[in-house]
Amino acid sequence: MKPQVMIIAAEASSAHYALKLMQHWKSKAKDYSYFGVGSTAMEEFGFERFGKSEEMAVVGVAEIVTHYSHLKGIFNNLIEQASKRRPEVVILMDYPEFNLMLAKKLHTLGIKCFYYISPQVWAWRKGRVQTIKKYCKKAFLLFPFEAEFYKSKNVPYEFVGHPLLDEFNEDLLNAEKIQYNKEKYGINKNEKLLALMPGSRRGELDQHLDIQLEVAKRLLLKHEHLRLAILVAPTIAKDEMLERLDNFKSPYILLQDDPNKMISLADYVLVASGTATLMVGLLQKPMVIMYRLKWLTGIFAKFFIKVKYFGLVNLILAKEVVPERKQDEANPDELFLLMDRFISDSVYTKAVVEELKKLPLYLGEKGATERVARSLEPYL
Repeated sequence: MKPQVMIIAAEASSAHYALKLMQHWKSKAKDYSYFGVGSTAMEEFGFERFGKSEEMAVVGVAEIVTHYSHLKGIFNNLIEQASKRRPEVVILMDYPEFNLMLAKKLHTLGIKCFYYISPQVWAWRKGRVQTIKKYCKKAFLLFPFEAEFYKSKNVPYEFVGHPLLDEFNEDLLNAEKIQYNKEKYGINKNEKLLALMPGSRRGELDQHLDIQLEVAKRLLLKHEHLRLAILVAPTIAKDEMLERLDNFKSPYILLQDDPNKMISLADYVLVASGTATLMVGLLQKPMVIMYRLKWLTGIFAKFFIKVKYFGLVNLILAKEVVPERKQDEANPDELFLLMDRFISDSVYTKAVVEELKKLPLYLGEKGATERVARSLEPYL
């Protein structure tokens, strides 16, 4: 019987990294059986889904309450499947409220859990690190500053670096190749491209899209040389996005492709907070980061989150390199002014880009996926 690997990847970025891990094992002729929570792309690769990442990616407290019965059903089914199949390893990815409860249950069954894409316990509700320590064999960490925190709490960990680096290609920074790709969409060398990235969850689209569109409309009216692209995450159907854009009358290009390829076309990006900000930063694109939560979730976050910055780029660089605005401050008036400064002030924009060039220095070396795979193989 094939070794069983259970993966819980309920976020778009987690599912992407999970697929890379499965692809890596296949390239090494490792024949494993995969099941759990994941994306359509994972399913197409042979993953058996008992939960769909595109349906489970909810944002916060208010959203979890709304989706509770659905999530509870998936949770119970996963426990039942794990009891039957006895997976050699369980890979938990982000999604801490769900995954930490799952780890506790699986621990009682004697099933080994590993945390990859560790939750931001260093930022808020730090006590959760003790749950990881108690119920997980090891945490695989993406950022050096995470390692310091886990070490201080005596939690078994391995710093693997960020898997985004594995996908980074110098061609994505090549100005000639970027312009060649822009021209495929009718964008000439005298035009600049503004990209909107409202998020990968439907709840994020609800909170961000209309605000981003209003900002874009104002910028397009002010700057004749500006073009607009709306980037669609893999978890959102293009038809659904078109429905949401039904009343938006300004000209735009709708793109759904490999995220790095899409971002590489942009000159300026208005982006929802998350892994996407790191992708934008590595591609050296000036950006404004925004995030809005529903009222109840926002109150909860304000009370518990104890970090100076919420944007990953600023967290990693330990200063506000790019502007970030959350909740009521993430409004069209404020975001318009911040984005307009990038378009109007080339000296400021170049200075920001120079800071973003330092990001790879903080993310370890390429090969994160391989390091995770190698660490898990003794158990398989």
